[in-house]
Amino acid sequence: MEKIIKCRDVGYDCDGVIRAKTEEEALNMAAAHAKQVHGLNEVTPEVVEKIKSVMTEEQ
Repeated sequence: MEKIIKCRDVGYDCDGVIRAKTEEEALNMAAAHAKQVHGLNEVTPEVVEKIKSVMTEEQ
């Protein structure tokens, strides 16, 4: 199953969608996206939990 994170679901006004095979890969991609696109200097544990709470799975 593919893990999906939609940036809007995390609370950003962004059409970004991350698709990855594993949760770890998705979280790493989300962290990189947050730093590059949104200027987030640090991905805190609270941000990680928010991302995990909106992550969905697709077959």
